[in-house]
Amino acid sequence: MAGMDKLVALVNSFASAVLSVGREVGLNITLNKAKVSQGVKVENICTAALIGVVGVGSRGTVNIMLNKDAFENIIKTMSGGMIAPQLGDDVSMSVIGELSNMIGGRALVQSSLGTVDVTPPQLIVGENIKNVTKEDTGMKSFTLPFSLDPSGGVFLVLSFKID
Repeated sequence: MAGMDKLVALVNSFASAVLSVGREVGLNITLNKAKVSQGVKVENICTAALIGVVGVGSRGTVNIMLNKDAFENIIKTMSGGMIAPQLGDDVSMSVIGELSNMIGGRALVQSSLGTVDVTPPQLIVGENIKNVTKEDTGMKSFTLPFSLDPSGGVFLVLSFKID
């Protein structure tokens, strides 16, 4: 598969996985297509799940970044309201880790790129988390913003280098 085709397959697979997995776990999630952009464009992020993507001729990272409303919405929805969302709490963070695992696995299957693998997510918590990538190394970054109803913003930040 040519480099650009592989990049498109990875971006589309992860975007589709966020939507399909999100809906399966009960989230009302939509992609804000008009705000998809090159580079990293996130705001007010309090937690992130970093997934490594490695394969023959490709490498990169996928960051699933959440603002506080999205964090709370996801924890409440996925736990049926049984877990009180608390940043840094092991149980709350395990919910985010599980959602990230589901998204990574789904994207891998959907991409049909048999030579690509994903790492377990690394979870990060803090105020105003940023994602910085160097595009001059051949790494291409994209931000796909999603909205949760009733509230919350999820940002899928994809950074890939395709050889």
